[in-house]
Amino acid sequence: MKIGVISDTHMSQPFDSLNRLMESVFADVSMVLHAGDLTSLDILEVFSGKKVISVRGNMDYYDVSQNLPDKRVIEVEGYRIGLTHGWGARNGVEDRIKEVFQNVQAIVYGHTHTPANHINDGILFFNPGAFPGTISAGQKRSVGLLTIDNGIKGTIISV
Repeated sequence: MKIGVISDTHMSQPFDSLNRLMESVFADVSMVLHAGDLTSLDILEVFSGKKVISVRGNMDYYDVSQNLPDKRVIEVEGYRIGLTHGWGARNGVEDRIKEVFQNVQAIVYGHTHTPANHINDGILFFNPGAFPGTISAGQKRSVGLLTIDNGIKGTIISV
């Protein structure tokens, strides 16, 4: 199973770049995880036809913050995946988010705008980076894919 992962879209409406993502990298995913900072719930419309699971971020408009939780745990093919945005300074964010999840094999998060794909204490920490990129930090636009097949693995993709 393939899962598309996106975070920090920071868009007020779904622009063509999101439609192109759905037609290319996310074309054959079974579901999409959005790790917050959608800004507007309208962003989720571009993922129609796919199962979409999202959480709120720290930059989301009122409608998002009132309609989405700050964390979720989903189970996919026997694997438990924690989904959150993250908070506070970049340094130590993984330590903070690890404390809010129990018995998960992966934690998907955003907030830092910096891609991450590594295992710590047996947990896959996965951050797809920021969809619009971060010019000031020199980060390119990126998303991620989680693949579940005899384990859970992540891939960061520049788009």
